[in-house]
Amino acid sequence: MEITESAAGTLHQQAVKKYVLTNQQGTRVAILTWGATLQEFSVVEDGKRHQLVVHQPNLTDYDHNPFYLCQTLGRVAGRIAGAQFDLDGKTVHLDANEDPNASHGGPHGFTFVNWEATTTKTADTASVILTHTATEADDKYPGTMDAKVTFTLSEENHLDIQFDAKSDATTLFNPTVHSYFNVTDDQYSLDDQWLKLSGDKRLVLDQAKIPTGEMVATAGTGYDFSHPRTIKDGLDQLHKTGQVEYDDAFVVRPSKDEPIAEVGDKAGHRTVSVFSDRNALVVFTANATDPKRAEKHDYNALAMEAQTLPDAIHHEDFGDVILPANQPVTHWISYQYERK
Repeated sequence: MEITESAAGTLHQQAVKKYVLTNQQGTRVAILTWGATLQEFSVVEDGKRHQLVVHQPNLTDYDHNPFYLCQTLGRVAGRIAGAQFDLDGKTVHLDANEDPNASHGGPHGFTFVNWEATTTKTADTASVILTHTATEADDKYPGTMDAKVTFTLSEENHLDIQFDAKSDATTLFNPTVHSYFNVTDDQYSLDDQWLKLSGDKRLVLDQAKIPTGEMVATAGTGYDFSHPRTIKDGLDQLHKTGQVEYDDAFVVRPSKDEPIAEVGDKAGHRTVSVFSDRNALVVFTANATDPKRAEKHDYNALAMEAQTLPDAIHHEDFGDVILPANQPVTHWISYQYERK
């Protein structure tokens, strides 16, 4: 295992570092301290390097990127209705950065922070450990929270992401990495990428993408990914109902042994399996590198955000995102690359 550190550049008068983890197969993971960003996850096949996540080459492309491109989201991923919630008998008011709602931790969330970093490795793993202290003065969430995000690459081509947090006051915690995958050979389109999900329900969302509280079955619809299905095939069915994209929260079955999601290329060259300890996967089709194609709904990137169901603080049956004071918590996501 190899770890390298280099200067990525400067954002907002802060020196940003880049860490690259490489295993003996040549699998490579690059992490930027700005936004705890997964800039690269790539593999070597027949002497050629293949990217698995969609990325940008320049640091400036990650500064207030509208797609949150492969960046860490927190304290709370997804939207919070009305940018407020009740906790311990008080109403907490957040910044409404997606007016009138709060989104992805707000304008001072984990994405907009230059994290501190250290590294460690064993015989068969290499890790980057990123740390940040979030304060109520910065992001409006209660309490001072010590947060840690650890990216670990193994010789078995696992990429594990672990989120740890502890707060001096009861608060909320529902982080994720806004990873965008395209595992096809040229990453030009999603037409030949397939998706399979472990669940059979999705949340009903209003026009602002806020959950109504209702869960509906996906069987037989354009949202049915109970078996491997190309994104194009699903979108074609959605188009018949007037929909043009995926931007949806699917209910999945968290497991260490069975993936909550799998993506692969139709040619059968490679797959990535996603594992998580939480009950939702937000799936979003985008074109994060070509705005003109994005306007035509011509997508090249599939976001897969493993998290607790969004806006859970307003829906008791969505899962628990409350972090009690002085109690540590750990969440995790794992990606497994396999060549077919």
